[in-house]
Amino acid sequence: MVLKVAIIGAGVSGLASIKCCLSEGLEPTCFEKSDGIGGLWQFTEIPERGRNTVYRSVITNTSKEMTCFSDFPFPEDCPNYLHHSVLLKYLRAYAEHFQLLDHIQFKTTVYSIRKHPDFASTGQWVVHTETDGQQASAIFDAVMVCSGSYAEPRLPLDSFPGIEKFKGRYLHSWEYRDQKEFEGKSVLVIGAGNTGGDIASEICRTAAKVFLSIRNGTWVLSRVAVSGWPSDMIFGSRLMTYFQWILPGWIVRRMKAKIFNRWFNHENYGLVPVQSSWTPVIVNDELPCCILSGAIVVKPNVTEFTETSVIFKDGTRENNIDVIIFATGYSASFPFLEETIQNICDNSVSLYKRIFPPHLEKPTLAIIGFIAINGSIPPVAELQARWVTRVFNGLCKIPPANRMMGEVAKRKKALIKIGFPMEKDSAKASFVAYMDEIAACIGVKPNLLLLFLLDPQLALKILCGPCTPYQFRLTGPGKWEQARSAILTEWDRVLKPLKTRVVNNPRHSTASFWFLALGFSFLGASLVILKCSSRS
Repeated sequence: MVLKVAIIGAGVSGLASIKCCLSEGLEPTCFEKSDGIGGLWQFTEIPERGRNTVYRSVITNTSKEMTCFSDFPFPEDCPNYLHHSVLLKYLRAYAEHFQLLDHIQFKTTVYSIRKHPDFASTGQWVVHTETDGQQASAIFDAVMVCSGSYAEPRLPLDSFPGIEKFKGRYLHSWEYRDQKEFEGKSVLVIGAGNTGGDIASEICRTAAKVFLSIRNGTWVLSRVAVSGWPSDMIFGSRLMTYFQWILPGWIVRRMKAKIFNRWFNHENYGLVPVQSSWTPVIVNDELPCCILSGAIVVKPNVTEFTETSVIFKDGTRENNIDVIIFATGYSASFPFLEETIQNICDNSVSLYKRIFPPHLEKPTLAIIGFIAINGSIPPVAELQARWVTRVFNGLCKIPPANRMMGEVAKRKKALIKIGFPMEKDSAKASFVAYMDEIAACIGVKPNLLLLFLLDPQLALKILCGPCTPYQFRLTGPGKWEQARSAILTEWDRVLKPLKTRVVNNPRHSTASFWFLALGFSFLGASLVILKCSSRS
């Protein structure tokens, strides 16, 4: 019997889920409330409440080689960091290539998902939908929720005394589209996440003055790393992740601070984070220059608003503020789920492997792509979907509910112990560690010991190079024959779009990089691999 799976949302996670269902012989039906695919990446000129999309200038914080689905690379001439329109074009090509569009019901809103009366024995769900005012319901054997993390804008007005007196305009960042409407105005941006940093850097080109209010500080990382390589490809390696496991936490934090401060001294710029185990990082290429030129003034947390001014924690005051932009993030929201499940899904750390609500009698509900991670979401969501669909069809097993709840509680306790704030989903998982964790559940995690014996060239790339998604298509279920070639040529695809002016100078950079990597790997590989194997 073919299992019927309901998929909520046709964004990045939804498309990956449809494809994985088809690969595993399941029958997917995807419900998408808009008229197109792409979710967050489907730009709209006018903000629509209940539908959060990117603003006009957004480009990805992760490079194309780290962002692609594992068996569908970006075209080699694509730029390394992608404008939202380029990423949306890629998603459309992915959907067409794997014939996913036939399984999507557009302009269909899911307003209720409830357990079937016989859920304890069948694990089935009743999904209620509405299309053009017509309501319908259907029974599904499993559900994959792919509606994303950017559901409800978090606007904590209660935390800002006097905001009700403010006579200017205030808005949440989800309403922002471009800098045009802020020309000549004095603007306060509250929040120094990726969005707050981006918006402040953009509007300061036309605004009279921009203030950036930061509560806890942040490290700022450029997209461009040493020798001009994409930073996530330089720092997102297994070797670097393994050494972070081995070294004491205080050494790792000191090393990270030294790396981040190589670009500019964060303390001098008022950005250095509060000392803790939790070190927020944003990606922004312009913010330091904007601060250095005075276009952005960094301020501490806000304590009070008046009719036209704002008072900060250090006692300073800025007068004649015209606009306040709250870049204060989003809250999880799954209003279509039963209340008991909603309460569990308020934070991905409360989910088993950040996917399954652990208390259900049957593991037939999965939340895909709902994770804070220090890397790209598309390959993570895809790997989650690969595992989930194999759980649904019985090819992969997960523990009983009591063991899952025990593991969730243990992980939460460990995160609290090392200082992660749990009031919101800010406990970011390590990209490499999490991908390996889920890959091990499927049986597709690369075996480094075996690869060093059989294919040393590939093994060295996997250990020292970037942890690109192709690594999880080398063996096991869903093996892709071109995975090895994709790994060995990933740096060539980085260079391809840059070669618009031919220079005849001899190339040394790539060879030097791999020479250093080879020496470094031989010094640490034995210890690292043995440590990794023992953890596995």
